[in-house]
Amino acid sequence: MSKATYPLKLPTSIKAAAAKLAKEDGVSLNQWIAAAVAEKVGAVETAAEFFKRRAGKAKPRDLLWFVDNAPAKPPARDDEKR
Repeated sequence: MSKATYPLKLPTSIKAAAAKLAKEDGVSLNQWIAAAVAEKVGAVETAAEFFKRRAGKAKPRDLLWFVDNAPAKPPARDDEKR
């Protein structure tokens, strides 16, 4: 496996929390951060593939029917911004 370095700057509180978790896992902070980044990359790539498959051949203009046929009423109380 080839490796690349990246100077990572973390807020002190995040670094402390990550260091604590790494220690609990019995790995170095570097290993823990590498695994966390790999996990996030996998999740994002999986989500992107899911949505790509789910969308199929739909185009943004295909959604216009829903916009054109949406009821003309105010949002429900729970939908309002707070």
